[in-house]
Amino acid sequence: MQTVLISGAGIAGPTIAYWLKAAGYAPTLVERAPALRRGGYVIDFWGVGYDIAERMGLLPAIDDVGYHAQEMRIVDDGGRRIAGFGTRVFDELTGGRYITLARSDLSRLLYGTISDSTEIIFDDEIVALEERADEVRVQLRRGGERGFDLVIGADGLHSTVRRLAFGPQQAFERHLGYVVAAFEARGYDVRDENTYLMYGQPGRMMGRFSLHGDRTLFLFVFADAAAGWPGTPADQKAKLRDLYGRARWEWPAIRNELDRADELYFDRVSQIRMGSWSRGRIALIGDAAFCVSLLAGQGSALAMISAYVLAGELARAEGRHEEAFSAYQTRLRGYIGAKQRGAERFATAFAPRTSWGLWFRNQIVRAFSLPGAARLAIGRDIADKLDLPRYRWADRDKSGV
Repeated sequence: MQTVLISGAGIAGPTIAYWLKAAGYAPTLVERAPALRRGGYVIDFWGVGYDIAERMGLLPAIDDVGYHAQEMRIVDDGGRRIAGFGTRVFDELTGGRYITLARSDLSRLLYGTISDSTEIIFDDEIVALEERADEVRVQLRRGGERGFDLVIGADGLHSTVRRLAFGPQQAFERHLGYVVAAFEARGYDVRDENTYLMYGQPGRMMGRFSLHGDRTLFLFVFADAAAGWPGTPADQKAKLRDLYGRARWEWPAIRNELDRADELYFDRVSQIRMGSWSRGRIALIGDAAFCVSLLAGQGSALAMISAYVLAGELARAEGRHEEAFSAYQTRLRGYIGAKQRGAERFATAFAPRTSWGLWFRNQIVRAFSLPGAARLAIGRDIADKLDLPRYRWADRDKSGV
């Protein structure tokens, strides 16, 4: 039985661990954080990733923790609606297979599929990799040195496996000119159930979405051509207070919640572009290989797709990793490239840099209320044109396929 070390317990890591187990491999998952991450941001989940979740038996649980958003609403300084559209078009484009949920909830559900059957190591990380003829020697910060047949990097935009095996991040990262921040608050006074609210100034967006359990998610997107950001949570909060200091709408109340927040997600909006997603016995999946950017809205689904396909190609190749890695990239390269190009167009819609850009974006959003307009404008980016392969898994009873 071949052994595989997977770095990262977010979305891609647990997914590939599940399918590798079904294919007869012995996966080990290592995660730098001491526990599964909480909070963060919500994602819109649809398409082929939704199909994979169905094959894993997760749709009832996803529906239970998720949200069926009904409107995206843009508001002015006084909170009055100035543009927006109903989300029925997404249901139409996806055949009703569309839901919003917290990324951390999806991660938790995926983790639950492997927690009783897979070796999982928290509070540790890979610090060195040495590929040999028949294995990869891995040095863990706490766990010492171990050998594995394969190593999979599922550790996100700032992948350690990519850095150790392929080179520094700057060689592959393409910054899209924005930074995103998010945090949760409990007991916020104003709630608009199943509605995205967005407030914008040139180069800055502030959003709000009501969550279960009397929680509210706040999202910030702002232009930052320098691609830099403060490193400490205190500095990050100071950066937001400075950038949004002249904002109206609900900013004073949101600022108070920001000051009290224990956790703050803060990162630049970037893509990863690589000529190859594998090298020897080491391969990358999800954001580590091809991050389309957080603002694309489909990163989690793409992470699950890449995990499923790589595990399936390893199963099909009966462990011949060079053959499997090549087939994995051949199958997904064009599909991922199209998603990355679509994400570049979409990023500027969150925080147009000029007053004219804001006005034009709002006119486009208003036009979505016209019959067929939304389908014409975003249909090509929502539609998933990928036939999900059916692989022969060793553990077919467990995988349910």
